[in-house]
Amino acid sequence: MVPAWLWLLYLSIPQAVPEAQPEELYVEVPENYGGNFPLYLTKLLLPHEEAEGQIVLSGDSGRTAEGPFAVDPESGFLLVTKALDREEQAEYQLQVTLETKDGHVLWGPQPVLVHVKDENDQVPHFSQAIYRAQLSQGTRPGIPFLFLEASDEDEPGTANSDLRFHILSQAPAWPSPDMFQLDPQLGALALSPKGSTSLDHALEGPYQLLVQVKDMGNQASGHQATATVEVSIVESTWVPLEPIHLAENLKVSYPHHVAQVHWSGGDVHYHLESQPPGPFGVDTEGILYVTRELDRETQAEYLLQLRAQNLRGEDYAEPLGLHVVVMDENDNVPVCPPPGPPLSIPELSPIGTEVTRVVAKDADAPDSPNSHIVYQLLSPEPEEGAEGRTFELDPTSGSVSLGIAPLQAGQDILLQVLAMDLAGAEGGLSSMCEVTITVTDINDHAPEFTTSQIGPISLPEDVEPGTLVATLTATDADLEPAFRLMDFAIEKGNMEGIFGLDWEPDSGHVQLRLRKNLSYEAAPSHEVVVVVQNVAELVGPGPGPGATATVTVLVERMIPPPKLDQESYETSVPVSTPAGSLLLTVQASEPMNRTLRFSLVNDSEGWLCIEKVSGEVHTAQSLQGARPGDTYTVLVEAQDADEPRLSTSATLVIHFLKASPAPALTLAPVLSRHLCTPRQDHGVIVSGRSEDPDLASGHGPYSFALGPNPTVQRDWRLQPLNGSHAYLTLALHWVEPREHRVPVVVSHNAQTWQLLVRVIVCRCNKEGQCMRKVGRMKGMPTKLSAVGILVGTLAAIGFFLILIFTHLALARKKHLDQPADSVPLKTTV
Repeated sequence: MVPAWLWLLYLSIPQAVPEAQPEELYVEVPENYGGNFPLYLTKLLLPHEEAEGQIVLSGDSGRTAEGPFAVDPESGFLLVTKALDREEQAEYQLQVTLETKDGHVLWGPQPVLVHVKDENDQVPHFSQAIYRAQLSQGTRPGIPFLFLEASDEDEPGTANSDLRFHILSQAPAWPSPDMFQLDPQLGALALSPKGSTSLDHALEGPYQLLVQVKDMGNQASGHQATATVEVSIVESTWVPLEPIHLAENLKVSYPHHVAQVHWSGGDVHYHLESQPPGPFGVDTEGILYVTRELDRETQAEYLLQLRAQNLRGEDYAEPLGLHVVVMDENDNVPVCPPPGPPLSIPELSPIGTEVTRVVAKDADAPDSPNSHIVYQLLSPEPEEGAEGRTFELDPTSGSVSLGIAPLQAGQDILLQVLAMDLAGAEGGLSSMCEVTITVTDINDHAPEFTTSQIGPISLPEDVEPGTLVATLTATDADLEPAFRLMDFAIEKGNMEGIFGLDWEPDSGHVQLRLRKNLSYEAAPSHEVVVVVQNVAELVGPGPGPGATATVTVLVERMIPPPKLDQESYETSVPVSTPAGSLLLTVQASEPMNRTLRFSLVNDSEGWLCIEKVSGEVHTAQSLQGARPGDTYTVLVEAQDADEPRLSTSATLVIHFLKASPAPALTLAPVLSRHLCTPRQDHGVIVSGRSEDPDLASGHGPYSFALGPNPTVQRDWRLQPLNGSHAYLTLALHWVEPREHRVPVVVSHNAQTWQLLVRVIVCRCNKEGQCMRKVGRMKGMPTKLSAVGILVGTLAAIGFFLILIFTHLALARKKHLDQPADSVPLKTTV
């Protein structure tokens, strides 16, 4: 309680009169004040000159206040006339104004808030004198099963109303005196860990607890009250439930009761969790219910968890698990596989070949009659008079296989299979499954000619190669274009290769054409047998007699003009070729059964001559006036000696080369001349004439070839120069400079021998002459001797330098070792 003199001292402090509207005054009055009254609270900020006004004190409503407050008109003090009770009224809202008699406000209103300061004059009390609670066996320790309630009318939020709960005693104190624990602030009563482990399940009588509530928080002083708590131990009814089986699509009123749980303790709230979330709930009595129909195909099983919780949502015990199984009913039809592209099966496939397997799916419970599917083939139906079906169906597996009825290539078949659940029993559901099957073609037909005999066809003996003899047509009964591709060949009657075939790969027509000239003397007639077969491998029986066709050709005898072995002749000769040199031989292209006479036309320079019978062309004189790089053209004419009117001609072109001496080559290796590397425009002339009269006898040209050594064939090139000589040159740009022996094989009149041509390859100067190494000049030092002289000179110079530096070092040391008094003094000037 605050002394009166302290209030007077506080109120005696001078206050400044505000010029603006005064703020609300805050005044505290102690509750149950025991001093003298009136008690002056505060001095109001009235103006110094009151004039004619009067002070009016009013409450919140603006009317004159009736109560313990007043204003002293002389001093301007607000005062209270009696003790106040906070529990009766904690705050008063007052207004003070200065008014005239007619109610005109001269000053104010001045708001005043009077707060009654609390003192600890209230005793806490429990909501009940005796609390009764049931404690179920299996309750977890620390989980409150009863909440004590107490109140204190002192000001909230202060120590006067700060309540603490305590257990004063426990009866009986067996098997432990601390069977329970009480939260001091919340008043939550729970089983202690010791009580949880030592709770006597056979205990029949209740526990009686004396509990206390005290204000002033943890302070020793304060008011207190007590109450009694009776705790009954009951047997636990929180036991696991058997699985529940619920039929899907159950037609009942919802919500539908399916099970019930019970917590034998008090103040319980039931909570349900479903995994996955489902249409389940639980009410305050622990009755479990389902709110709508279930669908097994959507969710076949649910795992529920039921919790018994106190008022704070804490589990009294471990949650109970409940397994809900949704029982199946036949509410799903078999589902056929989605239609895909047509299936292909080759014709002539063996009986029993599996074509496809129809597998329908049923969403009903697996391994139950509701999902037991059997199959029935509806189409195609067997044709009238047929011995069996084209397809057979296994009713259990849905396997479709080939029957005994044959397939036809190119046929499109629609299979219709009925899939039925309940194993086909009455009342089951069914679906129609469709599969499209295409019978593909195989190469089981051999091609055949439309006509097996053609001719006889007459052809003149001089008909030109490439002439069309006949056109043959073949057909194939297969459907696939790849199986109709044909390959033609001449089987008989074409030993000489006189005839040939032309055809398009995708065509059934083949043309028999002449490839070589006909000869009445060789064969007055021909019987050409053409065979046709598939490009692809044939399946089934082999080709029949229609796979061949015979073309008969009769040859009309003609006497053709003579022909030479070449349409034109070309040869290259050096301009230095001497007279009488054989350049080449002109021959008839036909066998030597007719005699020809040869002559030259347009030989304006008279350089050439030709032997009438043999056709050998020689140089008639030296090629004076011919220049390298020029060409010379003459015409060679050949007449039939028996038929002079029959003749032919061919051009002869002579290319002139640089002059080069012709070496005389024999069987033994002979040094010919040198060739330059890198390669220049030079070569070596090789003669085929042999000194052996047996080898050189007879007429006809010589043929030349390099030896079989790959290195020789790589490094050298051999070109025929005329009928008796050849021209040997370098083939590579660079060949190793040294002496080479080049083997040359010569053939003449069915006889062959070898020449070894010795050629020196060397580096040449600009004039084309070999450059040779220059030997060491006499008296000139060698490299080794020059290096020795240089090293010896350097060593001598180094030795003299060492002697000079050693002498200088010794002299300087002697000068430094000389005594100080031996140094001459400087001359004083």
